[in-house]
Amino acid sequence: MRIDVFTIFPDMVGDVAGRSLLGKARERGLLDVRVHDLRAGTTDPHRSVDDSPYGGGAGMVLRVEPLAAVVEAVDPPRPLLLLGPGGERFDQARARELAASDGFSLLCGRYEDVDHRVRTEVVDGELSIGDVVLAGGEVAALVVLEAVGRLVPGVMGNAASADEESFSEGLLEYPQWTRPPEWRGRAVPEVLRSGDHGRIARWRRAQALHRTSALRPDLIAARGGLTAEDEAVMTEFPPADDLTRFRSPRTSG
Repeated sequence: MRIDVFTIFPDMVGDVAGRSLLGKARERGLLDVRVHDLRAGTTDPHRSVDDSPYGGGAGMVLRVEPLAAVVEAVDPPRPLLLLGPGGERFDQARARELAASDGFSLLCGRYEDVDHRVRTEVVDGELSIGDVVLAGGEVAALVVLEAVGRLVPGVMGNAASADEESFSEGLLEYPQWTRPPEWRGRAVPEVLRSGDHGRIARWRRAQALHRTSALRPDLIAARGGLTAEDEAVMTEFPPADDLTRFRSPRTSG
């Protein structure tokens, strides 16, 4: 899969994309991540990519000319998505869609905004990682790269890992333990040491349902509520912890 990223901070994106899981995937030829410097499209001595907005106002605006010049020179895989707050919300389902494609591209916004003609003439759509304000789209681009890259076949060592993670079925992932079996009086649940894989699978399902119901009830609602089977397994296996202590003030009730 080829993913192109356009930014005024290519080293920032390229450094992270060259490390950990993404870096290994690039070394193995599973991911082709290409980072492009938007300043390469400038023609002035100062390599200026921004200018003050028409009509006045605070901040600077990314110019359409250098951005379009770089994009047209590269001819990147489409869609080319502008990262910004007005875009389609990026979630696990969207990550899976992008991971199933041959490739796509990301344009990192910066400063106050981009010239509106970037939206209408250069990109194919917009993508948002959430209702937060960032200084630029580089961090958002890294979120998309990480979420999509790990879903590309062969990138993760264990293909089953992606299917068991949070949001894979609209649920948070079940809690995990490792050695030692007991620490400061807190023991690993007996069921996980039982060797009964069928029982372990039911217990994990129950814990995922308990966690999601307590911490992200919106996800349960989006799934259409709890089924009779869900309620039965939750009754069979109570929560492993007092989940109320993990709630933020916004989610408690």
